[in-house]
Amino acid sequence: MIRHMTEEDIQEADKIIRLAFGTFRGIEDPENYRANSRYAYPRYHADPSASFVAELNDKIIGSNFGLHWGSVGIFGPLTIHPDYWDKGVGSKLMESVVRCFEKWCVTHSGAMTFANSPKHINLYRKFGYHPRFLIPVMSKKIEPKSIPSNSKYTWTRYSESKVSQDKYLDECKQVTNTVYPNLDLQLEIKAVDKMDLGDTVILIDESKEIVGFAMCHCGINTEAGDDKCYVKFGAVKTNSYSQSNFRNLLNACQEFAVSKRLSTLVAGTSIGRYNAYQSMLDQNFSIDFLGVSLHQPNNDAYNVANIYVIDDWR
Repeated sequence: MIRHMTEEDIQEADKIIRLAFGTFRGIEDPENYRANSRYAYPRYHADPSASFVAELNDKIIGSNFGLHWGSVGIFGPLTIHPDYWDKGVGSKLMESVVRCFEKWCVTHSGAMTFANSPKHINLYRKFGYHPRFLIPVMSKKIEPKSIPSNSKYTWTRYSESKVSQDKYLDECKQVTNTVYPNLDLQLEIKAVDKMDLGDTVILIDESKEIVGFAMCHCGINTEAGDDKCYVKFGAVKTNSYSQSNFRNLLNACQEFAVSKRLSTLVAGTSIGRYNAYQSMLDQNFSIDFLGVSLHQPNNDAYNVANIYVIDDWR
């Protein structure tokens, strides 16, 4: 049976997520894979209506989540207890999330999966999802003294001003609308703030205009993990200043991570956004692992060279 997730299901769903990923990756103790990270908690609270579990004999055996980014829908992680792999449970969980995408009228949807797993790619192909771009998930150790200073930009935190938050949300939507029509991260930004998972870095240029933002998870019990700042989504306005603003956004994220006493910045981007990928390499990010993006419909969406976006669709 597939049903909506409840608060009481979150702990078991997180346990299965760790076990499934750890088993697939061949980890010696899969139940403790990324033990300090949490996926079910933030995704459930971002939108309980798009969070689902598979249940058999009153026992949870898997889960899947939908994320509503305006005109874009992201699904996952879709995970099944290893005892129930290859029994059709994944397809049932996909059907529930696909119905959410239809209700939201998204124009593009996708996810990231293992680049070396034909089984996963074939499952998602049944629902019209096609593998398209490699996604390097990267990280760098932060050296506070090596972060360049730049007087041409400032940054602030979404949480710092309750008065300005509506303005921030509106201007962040203006940023993402230059990336892809009606792409909108407002629900995620508010969820990160409400659940105290981290914060959203707001990048401001010399003219006091918001030109970029980065939604960050910080530390244990978030999607980041111990001592890490994970940029779940970041973007700058698409214009002639995108490249320099993207560098500034990465620097602002490092400064933010230092302020939170975190030593590692984690972020991913699509190889389709080659300029963003190269900019991260230029700032000494190194690749931790590779995934592959899945797209419905089978087109580039905002994965093109002149778009500067951080996200890995996990």
